[in-house]
Parts: sequence; C-alpha cells; structure tokens
Amino acid sequence: MTATRWGFGLGTLGRDMLAALVSLYLMFYLTEVLDISGTQLAAVTVILVVMRVFDAVNDPIMGVVVDNTRSRWGKFKPWILVGAVLWGAASILMFADLGIDGWGYVVLFTAVYVVYEVSYTINDIAYWSMLPSLTQEQKERERIGVVARICANIGLFAIVVALVPITDWLTGLLGDARTAWFALAVALVVIMLAFQSLTLIFTREKVAAHRESTPLKELFSVIARNDQLLWVTLAMVAFMSGYITTTSFGLYYFKYYFRDEGAYPIFAAILGVSQIAALAVFPLVSRVLRRARIHLLATVMCVAGYAVFLVSGTNLLIVGIAGVLLFAGQGAIQLLMVMFIADSVEYGEWKLGRRNESVTFSLQPFIYKLSNAIASGVVGITLIWSGIDVAATPADVSEAGLGILRVAMLGLPMAMIVVSYLILRAKYRLDEEFYGTVVADLAERSARVDEAHH
Repeated sequence: MTATRWGFGLGTLGRDMLAALVSLYLMFYLTEVLDISGTQLAAVTVILVVMRVFDAVNDPIMGVVVDNTRSRWGKFKPWILVGAVLWGAASILMFADLGIDGWGYVVLFTAVYVVYEVSYTINDIAYWSMLPSLTQEQKERERIGVVARICANIGLFAIVVALVPITDWLTGLLGDARTAWFALAVALVVIMLAFQSLTLIFTREKVAAHRESTPLKELFSVIARNDQLLWVTLAMVAFMSGYITTTSFGLYYFKYYFRDEGAYPIFAAILGVSQIAALAVFPLVSRVLRRARIHLLATVMCVAGYAVFLVSGTNLLIVGIAGVLLFAGQGAIQLLMVMFIADSVEYGEWKLGRRNESVTFSLQPFIYKLSNAIASGVVGITLIWSGIDVAATPADVSEAGLGILRVAMLGLPMAMIVVSYLILRAKYRLDEEFYGTVVADLAERSARVDEAHH
C-alpha cells in the first residue's frame, strides 16, 4: 500500500497550492493588485458567491458521471486528468493580462471563473472519490488520508508563507505586480500537473464497485437517503465556512490591524507547521483515543485559539500561540471530516444496496464551494463595511472598521466551528463499532452474491 499511499497523497500537493492561490488570495489580487473599483468589487463578490453556489449544486451531477464511468484506466483517472488540464488552463487565463480593464474585465473574469470552477469540480470529485476504492480498512484509510492531508497542507501553507516574498521578488524581476502574479500562476499550474501525474501512475483501485449504474434521476434520493452523509455535509459546511473566512482575512489582518504585512509569512509558517504536526501525530492519537474524543479535543483547541486571538492585540507571541492552538485543532478536524465522508460510502452501500463513491464525495467540493461562497460573501461585505476597500493606507481604516474586521475574522468563525461540533455530536453515529458492523455485513452480502453466481 506504500506506493498507493504516497501516489495518492502527493497528488494533493500541487492541487492545494493552486487552489489556495485562488480561494485565499483572488480577492486580494483584485483589490490590491488590479485595484478594481468599489462597484466592480461588489459585482465580483456577487459573481463569486452566485457561481460558487451554482457550481456546488452541480457537483453531485458530476459525481453521477464519474460513478457511471467504465474504462480500462478505471472510473476515476480519466476525469482526474481531464479536470487537471482544463483547470490549469483556466487558472493561467485568470491571471493573464489580456489588455481588458474595467467592466469588460469583470465580464471576462466571470467567463474564465466558470471554466475554473467546473474543471476544478471534475478533478476534485474524481480525485477524492478514489479514496474509498483504495481500501475498506479504517486505519489504512486514515493513513492514506493523513498523507494526503499533510501534502495538501504543505501545498497550502507553502503558498500562504511564500506569497508575499515571491510576488515581491517577481515584481522586482519582471517590473510589475500583475505580471508577477501571472508568472506565479503558471509555475503553480506546472507543479499541479506534475504531482497529479504521480496519482495517475501509482494508485490502484482495490475495492470493486457493483456494476450497476446510478441513474441521474436517482441522484438526489441517493444523497437524501444517506442520513449520515447529510449530517456530515451540514457540519462540514459550518466548519469550513469559518476556517476559510479566517484564513481569507489573514493578509488583510496583518496589513491593516497589525500594520506589518511582512510578519504574515512568519505567522503563516507557524500555522502550517502546527497543522502538519497535528496531522502527523493523528494516527498515534487515534490508537489511544476514539474519533469522538479527538473531535472534542480538537474543537476545544480551536475555540481556545480564537479566544486567545481575540485578546492578543498586536502581541506577535500571543498571536502565535493562538494560531498554533487554532490550526492544530483545525488540521485534526479537517482529516476527521474526510474520514467521516469516506465511511459514509460504506454506510450508503449498506443502507441502499449500491456503492456510490463519487456521488458521495461530490459533496466534498460542494462543501468547499458553498463554504467558499459564504466566506467570499463575508469577506466582500466586511471589506466594504469596514472601509478597507477604499483605504489607501492602514491609517485610513478607523477603529470601528478594525473592530468589524476582527469580529468577521475571529468571532463569527468561532461560533461556526462550535455549531459544527454540536451537529456531529447530536447526529453522527458511524463510530468504530457501528462501521465495523456495516463492513462485516457488506462482506457477508458479497459472499452470498458470489456463491449464487457460482
């Protein structure tokens, strides 16, 4: 399983670099590099929110397409490849200077963004849907998931840490910031395609799906009848909306509240190490603690981190401690959420008689996009309401404006993460014992089917 574990895991490295550039810094690029007007910012915010919601709703349809795919390369790999190539092309166009400004740029941006979101969906659903097909054993699934999440977080935080120094260096080298961001986007596309190739080469599907297909008309009943999947989805939307909102504000926070943009990469590096360390020790912790207990401890760490952050002021040491608590907790919860979704594949098969990896995992990009839409709305409204969108310097933002920024970045996400925990605490029942019963029952059914065929 080692080749599969690393082949699958390394595939996330470039993916999350590229995804982070857009999901976390697109708004910063539009406001600080392109310097679009307030009305255009409002229009783009609406476009981002609407498109992400619209695209999210379409994700399960792509899940049906993948689930019904039969090819000599399996059902996932062809779509991983197609999605990666189209996604890369759209990403390059998004940061390319095509000589169009003003409202013409807003129209062009909308068209490119549609292609970006659809192609990302194709790749993301196919990629993560592959996970349950690699093994049915919970601990091995955790190990594969840990490698994937560690690689994803290395990719994400590499961008978070390196964005400011790299774009500054490239600006000096190439002469302007817009060209610098374009060069960075091209480099990240190349890296993404290289690491996705490793997934295509080294992974092998081990868990065979039943051959019957899922008709499109049954799509929403497959989702609606999997109650555990629905509760995980709701909880994950609440959690990810909070997480993305906080991270999206990071650069703004250090520029306008801290008044030291240069401290942001240092802070981001601390957060990245904390999150990766939490993921690395997860398999050890899961040997002695049940998932429910890990989830509780991780949530307590997140809440404590937000509480410390709120009272930290501009003390970088205390901000750093808050960040360690917050992101270590968030790292563990992110992994747990992926495992909860993966386990609901078997639950759905047990309950409904059909294995739907891609339909099930289509809810993951749905979750990320809906969460991104919510976060984009919060960020866009906050920038306009606080006055940051029209501020020429940090000194131009009032104390009230900074207060709005802190509530949106810290207070609101903390509440969302608590709500997420309470949902799962009340409704999720796929614990270790029940999941074991489900898998054993599925094995018995499969054995009976094999007997009947022979």
